[in-house]
Amino acid sequence: MTRTEILDELKKVIAPYTTNKEMLASINEQTDLIKDLKINSANLVDIIIDAEAKYDIEIDYDSADKMVNVGTCIDVISEKLNQKA
Repeated sequence: MTRTEILDELKKVIAPYTTNKEMLASINEQTDLIKDLKINSANLVDIIIDAEAKYDIEIDYDSADKMVNVGTCIDVISEKLNQKA
């Protein structure tokens, strides 16, 4: 899966958890989940759980801790998909 494909799918995972729909439409790898998209820490956990289900991967605590912006989310998802392949 390419980074762009992961980004497109990640937008769908994030959408229910942000009220900032305008920012969601223009997210990029530098977009901060908490500061830019106004996602609280509880919803961040939900996003990680949804991403695990969506991509059929397991995100460990250390990897989840890195997932603060869209780019690091893509990095973690990509890494886990490659480990699974």
